[in-house]
Amino acid sequence: MEAYTDFAKVYDTFMDETPYDVWGDFVSTLIDKYGVSKPAKGSQEEKTKAYSTKEDSEDALNEEKNLVVELGCGTGSFTQVMKSRGYDIMGIDMSPEMLNLARQKSADAGMNIMYLEQDMRELDLYCTAGTIVSVCDSVNYVLEDEEIIETFKLVNNFLYPGGVFIFDFNTLHKYRDVIGDTTIAENREDCSFIWDNYYDDESHINEYDLTIFAKVDAQKELFARSVETHYQRGYTLDEMKSFVEAAGLVFIIAIDADTHESPSDDSERIYIVAREQGK
Repeated sequence: MEAYTDFAKVYDTFMDETPYDVWGDFVSTLIDKYGVSKPAKGSQEEKTKAYSTKEDSEDALNEEKNLVVELGCGTGSFTQVMKSRGYDIMGIDMSPEMLNLARQKSADAGMNIMYLEQDMRELDLYCTAGTIVSVCDSVNYVLEDEEIIETFKLVNNFLYPGGVFIFDFNTLHKYRDVIGDTTIAENREDCSFIWDNYYDDESHINEYDLTIFAKVDAQKELFARSVETHYQRGYTLDEMKSFVEAAGLVFIIAIDADTHESPSDDSERIYIVAREQGK
């Protein structure tokens, strides 16, 4: 079964304590320090009107420079956080179920956000973007060295000159030593899940089987059971740096996602900032 189908319906419930606002603050500081994109000024109506009527080529380039694209946007929670900070942002994900929720959430919030159904390994934008981001370990779903490099090459290709790629990833240490071969369960009023992890030390791939129980009839207290299998691969910082450089990007910095200091052997999630340096 494909990942993020039935799980999409309960994803936001189980991710309700995810610090998207904290991530947004941190990523915004990274963009401000290393990137070229700037938050737009004025009302949403003014920005939309300006975007739709500009004809001057310099202004059009500025639109691309200030565009932020999120890979693996899921239900759009982080996309909305960045939009609320004034960024012109677009979300990309390969799950139609997740994207349907993202579009509905954005509409409910009165936010005009474009979402595209694409596999990041086949990224195809209509223009360049000053910033491309990927959070919440989406990159770990890419399992092969060659696919990671090709994905990063596409990122480099669609980055505005001097633009930055900011992404996080779960480390090998996290899968091997922290969550590998463990079972995690969580129960809520209308849904629950059992998450069984199986880590393979040879491939560094973590398989997790999700068993989901979601209420489908409140009066009769009926729940539907579904199962999804997800695969993520753990990477070391050295591996990620080599992939970044093999794709033609310039590695700038790596930061521990929890401490915001230099990564250590105990880091479970790491941010990397890399820069476009020519096609």
